[in-house]
Amino acid sequence: MTIDEETVKNWIVDEGIFREKKVDDNSDYHFIVEFPKDNIMDVVKPKGKDFIVVACATQVSPQHLELMANTDAKERTKFLLKTNMEINRFLVDCQLAVDQSTNLLQQYVITYQIFNDGLTKNSLYDALKRVFKAKIQCVWLIEKTFGTVNTPTTEASNENSMFI
Repeated sequence: MTIDEETVKNWIVDEGIFREKKVDDNSDYHFIVEFPKDNIMDVVKPKGKDFIVVACATQVSPQHLELMANTDAKERTKFLLKTNMEINRFLVDCQLAVDQSTNLLQQYVITYQIFNDGLTKNSLYDALKRVFKAKIQCVWLIEKTFGTVNTPTTEASNENSMFI
């Protein structure tokens, strides 16, 4: 069973997450999606393969890199091990790009593949959720281990909001 490009595109368009189709010589199709809001991910069918890949690459912010750099090497090594162990729980694949001279995490890529015989709209959205949750888990681990980045606070407003 093969799920064609038009079917996958319709699934992501129907839910309002389609952003664009990328030209990619290494794939049969490559879509950029926004899932959830403000988070960019890729849905790719590699050329000649019988699966699609849901992927999300995340660059570690300069502010987080600075927080990491202010800790000792042992703490950074423990963090990398913990990150691998935590991400593994999501049953996704993860590549950590670590600067070998500083042992600082620079970027990470979370991927999940679905073979054609298991590809449904439900399995696609399950994969999108799984990849996003693994990505956000890594952000939380960075902040739990090294501290949070100071971000400007906004005043709470209760105007037309159920949350204050």
